[in-house]
Amino acid sequence: MKLDDTPAIKYRLPAIRQHYYDGGWHASVAGVEMPVSSPATGVALGVASVGDAQDVGLAVAAAARAFPAWRDMPSQQRAARIREAADILRRNAEELAWLDAIDSGNPFNAMVYDVEISASYMDYFAGLVTEIKGATIPIRAGVLNYTVREPLGVIARIGAFNHPLLFVSKVGAPLAAGNTVIIKPADQTPLSALRVAELWHDVFPPGVFNIVTGGRDAGVALVEHPQVAKIGFIGSVAAGRAVMQAAGKTLKALTLELGGKNALIGCADAGIDELAEGVVRGMNFRYVTGQSCNSTSRVFLHEDIHDAALAEIVRRVAALKLGLPSDRDAEVGCLSSQAQFDKTLSYVRMGLEDGARLALGGRKSGDPRLASGFFVEPTVFADVTDDMRIAREEIFGPVVSVLKWKDEDDMLARVNALEYGLTCSIWTHDLDRAHRLAAKVQAGYIWINGASTHYVGVPFGGYKQSGMGREESIEELLACTQIKNINVTLR
Repeated sequence: MKLDDTPAIKYRLPAIRQHYYDGGWHASVAGVEMPVSSPATGVALGVASVGDAQDVGLAVAAAARAFPAWRDMPSQQRAARIREAADILRRNAEELAWLDAIDSGNPFNAMVYDVEISASYMDYFAGLVTEIKGATIPIRAGVLNYTVREPLGVIARIGAFNHPLLFVSKVGAPLAAGNTVIIKPADQTPLSALRVAELWHDVFPPGVFNIVTGGRDAGVALVEHPQVAKIGFIGSVAAGRAVMQAAGKTLKALTLELGGKNALIGCADAGIDELAEGVVRGMNFRYVTGQSCNSTSRVFLHEDIHDAALAEIVRRVAALKLGLPSDRDAEVGCLSSQAQFDKTLSYVRMGLEDGARLALGGRKSGDPRLASGFFVEPTVFADVTDDMRIAREEIFGPVVSVLKWKDEDDMLARVNALEYGLTCSIWTHDLDRAHRLAAKVQAGYIWINGASTHYVGVPFGGYKQSGMGREESIEELLACTQIKNINVTLR
């Protein structure tokens, strides 16, 4: 496949592949570059600079210099810049979606949605600049006590490979609060971040919005840098623990969105068709090929509907269409890398070894058009038990495990038994049962008769080892500030 083999658009790859800071482009100090290729086709997409502590130091210095002026800019002027950046995303939505599709292997239509929701989140936070409020606290006559919220300084965001552009747009809350920002995209998917830097070049003052590309060394340097006030990290639980430990050296503020082994609970009164479609949607087969921390990859079906629901789940998953980024009608893409491909197939083998029944998929796609990419057939395991590795460990691929339940209390104990607690999807038409289950499930984001969807302004985040902090809401904005108390004695 050539890069221009698409029905409606010519790909535009970023012209410059260097770090972006202080309003300009800068090669890595060490001169190191990394190759970038499409996981769907193997086509080379050029190179990107590989940053290390030296590059991070220069970017942080630029962000620190820009901070006072950005902090002191009137809030509505900051908001206007953020809205302008959001409008630029919308005007270039198709181009940015194609970039993410070829860079990540995700379906094009899903990446269009990522651009749309990214712009919406930025507009949302721009509209909240007047809500960064303090309070007055009554003390006694002759004393005025009040609080103000101030920005933290330099905030770094370290993104993951499954939603490249969406994680770039995480600048909305920090910038609205008056902070300057450094983005480090995943080393597998740097292209949309670099293109955004080109598009936003004239929007923000130099040093306010910065990008450093690279791998682990750049991430570690950001986490350990003493002038970085906060880290926002999206990744695995193990990586999150490492970030938290390293950030402790300088007592940084943290927001961590980590892994999930999330449950979908199908009750006896659930409609089979809507439940089965909920399983497909909740697993994010159509969105990011199951590579999502909020995928509901453990499906608990009540024994009264188990067989009928499993059959309908298998039917619907089997109907999903795998395809290349150039296929406008593709529903399922490929995995992001050889490592993710190998990991997913290794868990298929584990499932079989542990005694689960492979009801569908579990193989590399046999479509000759997809032979050069990391395509794995959407996979359904049945007869899964709680002690199996596929039921306990996050796979981060298109593999869903179906378990059976009978007793509600026992099922809840099984759902809550893992260290994860990000999302849960509950399917029932019994109002009492719906709220009872939602209250007892140990997870931070619950759907009742729904799955997967996020909403602007609704706090997203996990319990237990699935993270700390909340995003996509006013809580994210306030977490980018610190409170100062001022006590005035009137004379």
